[in-house]
Amino acid sequence: MRVIVVGAGIIGLSTAWYLRRLGTEVTIIDPAPAQGASHAAAGMLAPAAEVVWGQTPLYPLMRASAQMYPQFSAEVASAAGSDLGFSDAGTLVCAGDRADLQALRELRDAQSRSGFATELITGSAARRVEPSLSPAVAGAVHIPGDHSIDPRRLTAALLTVLSSHSGGFIRQRAASLIKDGDTTVGVALGDGRRLEADQVIICAGSAVSAFVGAPQLPLREVWGDVLRLRASAKATPLLSRTIRGLVNGRPVYLVPRPDGEIVLGASSREDGLSGTPAGAIHRLLADGQRLVPGILDAEITDITTRARPGSPDDLPMIGRIDPGCIVSTGYFRHGILLAPFGGRLGAELALGVASDWPPDGTLESVSPHRFTTDHTSAYPMRSIS
Repeated sequence: MRVIVVGAGIIGLSTAWYLRRLGTEVTIIDPAPAQGASHAAAGMLAPAAEVVWGQTPLYPLMRASAQMYPQFSAEVASAAGSDLGFSDAGTLVCAGDRADLQALRELRDAQSRSGFATELITGSAARRVEPSLSPAVAGAVHIPGDHSIDPRRLTAALLTVLSSHSGGFIRQRAASLIKDGDTTVGVALGDGRRLEADQVIICAGSAVSAFVGAPQLPLREVWGDVLRLRASAKATPLLSRTIRGLVNGRPVYLVPRPDGEIVLGASSREDGLSGTPAGAIHRLLADGQRLVPGILDAEITDITTRARPGSPDDLPMIGRIDPGCIVSTGYFRHGILLAPFGGRLGAELALGVASDWPPDGTLESVSPHRFTTDHTSAYPMRSIS
């Protein structure tokens, strides 16, 4: 089996990782590996904190992938000889004021109904856990099972491991799919080269539909702005765990790294602007300091703006589009969390691996055909000799 993976973000890299574990020769095509949305991501492995009203079908995927993460990250770290910045310290979701606390209580009820273990604590109890929290924090939800990882370290480790195998990386733009009738048989590159393969897996985010011969999927670009801060040596560590919160109803998060870095984010916009709006940065800093005032004494070391691929229902699109091609995209803000799940599913679909995984109903919930009139795929999983 020869498989081409188009796209070297976290989904493409994790898909290639699982393909390699299944003994497959993999070629990965991307002009700038791991420099898209994965480069901006904060790396919260937070299935409970990511509970959002109206997205019930997403919860089993997030829970399953979170359960896969300890083994996935440990194996990648061992193979690369790298520290991935994994933290199991848990998460506090804080309320900026009393009005935010009411919204937090309602969210916690939704989390509990979905089977996640959470605890509502007072603001003073939250400050005993995290002394850097503002006295204005009105309460918090403690989520011990929500963890974090450093996506930049994770993607760097995957790049190191995958570069050492046959096939490796081609740092070129994929221009089009090569077809034999209705079947994809390879990829044409921007420099004119043509690469043949038994299977092609497209993990190129919102750029999927830009390839000639690829399906026109209902994807949208959701832009996000992320700051990286470094506290002074005397203030390090400023935080010991991920702080998420609501400030005047707006979400904000602060994710500490073991080396003292803090990732600040949560902006989400669909204005098509690839630059970094000054207003977005102002709001992030203002909302972040409402929860953790000490960040205003930190140095800004990086500002990153990237687009995430979103589907109409915010669930990923993973499935076969013809006998030779799989798509794996539409992960929205859950790409890092869903990387082991999406990577394994994409790899097994491409190779025709039949097992009792994933859970019943999963293939239908993530099918790229669910937005068409028949809601079914003409190309289900099948064995490939």
